[in-house]
Amino acid sequence: MYDYRTLREEFSSIRHRLGVRGADIPWDQLESLLSRRNQVIAQVDRLRHQLNVGSEDVARLKRAQAPADEAIAHLRTLGDQLKKEEAQLRELETLLEELVLRIPNIPHSSVPQGFDSTDNQEVRRWGEPPVFPFPPKPHWELGESLGILDFERAGKIAGARFSVSWGVGARLERALANFMLDLHIHEHGYTEVLPPYLVNRAAMTGTGQLPKFADDLFQVQDEYFLIPTAEVPVTNLHRGEILAEHQLPLRYVAWTPCFRREAGSYGQDTRGLIRVHQFHKVELVALTRPEESYAELERLTTAAETVLQRLELPYRVVTLCTGDLGFAAAKTYDLEVWLPAQQTYREISSCSNFEAFQARRANVRYRPAKGKPAYVHTLNGSGVAIGRTIVAILENFQQADGTVRIPKALRPYMEGME
Repeated sequence: MYDYRTLREEFSSIRHRLGVRGADIPWDQLESLLSRRNQVIAQVDRLRHQLNVGSEDVARLKRAQAPADEAIAHLRTLGDQLKKEEAQLRELETLLEELVLRIPNIPHSSVPQGFDSTDNQEVRRWGEPPVFPFPPKPHWELGESLGILDFERAGKIAGARFSVSWGVGARLERALANFMLDLHIHEHGYTEVLPPYLVNRAAMTGTGQLPKFADDLFQVQDEYFLIPTAEVPVTNLHRGEILAEHQLPLRYVAWTPCFRREAGSYGQDTRGLIRVHQFHKVELVALTRPEESYAELERLTTAAETVLQRLELPYRVVTLCTGDLGFAAAKTYDLEVWLPAQQTYREISSCSNFEAFQARRANVRYRPAKGKPAYVHTLNGSGVAIGRTIVAILENFQQADGTVRIPKALRPYMEGME
C-alpha cells in the first residue's frame, strides 16, 4: 500500500511509471480524493487549534470569575464542526484506502516494457528437450494408464479440476516434497515452516491478494480464507514486527496445499494437473534489507532452478514484462518447464521481488544500525509446484511401452524404484 504523502507528492511520476499496470485505476478520482483529504486535514488541524485556544480562554475567564457563556457556546460550535470534519476525513480515508489497495507495485527499471506474455524476455535455457521415436502422450493419459492419476473419481467426490493420486502416484507427490524440502533446507539454508492453511483477511491484504483478487480465493466462514499459496501465511509471520538488522536475511521454506478458484481460466487446461483447484507446492520466502533484495532474487531463482536441474527437466527462465507482471511484484522471473505433449514451455515457478510493497501493507520493518526503522523487502518463489513437476516427469521420461522412468535424484525417496 502506498503512503498518502508519497502518492500526493509523486502522483504524476507514479502514474507514469506504472504505465499499463495502472490502466484500471481511476487516477482523476484518486487525485481529487487526495486533494480533498489534504484540505479536510488542514481544516481539522485549524479547528483543533481553535478549540485549544478557546479552552484556554474559558479557563482564564473562569479563573477571573468573568462571564464565560459566550466563549463556552463558541467552543460547542467549534466541537460540532470538528466532529463533522473528522467524520468526513474518515469517509475520505475509507474511499482512499479502497482505491490505494488496488494500485499495483511499480516495476523495477530492469523490467522489459510490454503488454502481455508475448513481450516477456527469455534469459537462459537449461537442458535439451527429449526427442521421442513415438508420439509423446499427455500426462493425463500416462497417469490414468499407469493407474496413478484418477480424474473421474475426483470429479465424483469434488467436481472438475481435482485429481486423486493412487499408490505410486501418491508416493511420487510425497517423494518430490521431501526431495525439495531437503534440498532447500540442507543446501540452500532455508528454515522449514509449517503454517496454517486458513488465514484471515489482514493476511490476504498484507500480501496483495485482497482486495483485487477476491474472486480467485476460496472464502470460508468467520472471515477465513484457504491459502492460494504458502507465500500468504509465511510472509505474514512477521506482520507488525520490527526486526533487528542482524536477523536479516530471513529465509523460509514451506510445503503446503494451495487452493485456487481459477476464476479467469474458463476453458483453459481443462484436463490434467496444469490448472486445478487444489495442489501442493514447496514455497520459498525471503525477507531482506532493501540493498540486498535483488541479489536475493537471483539466489532464490537459482535455488528453484536447482530443483529442475537435479530432476533433469529441461526449462527456460524468462523475465516478465510490465504488462504480465503480477500485481505485487516489482520484478519476476518465471521458470518454464518443457512439456513434450504440448511442444512448449509452461510455467512451473515464479520468483519475485516485491521490494517494500508487501512490507508496507503488512507493516514489516527492521531497525538499521543507524537511522529509523525501515521496511524490509520481501521475495518469494515456487521451489517448485509439485503437480506441475509430476506433469513434467511423466511427459519427459515416458517410454515407448507406456512406463515412465523416475529421475535418479528421486529414487532414494522412492525406495529405489526406477
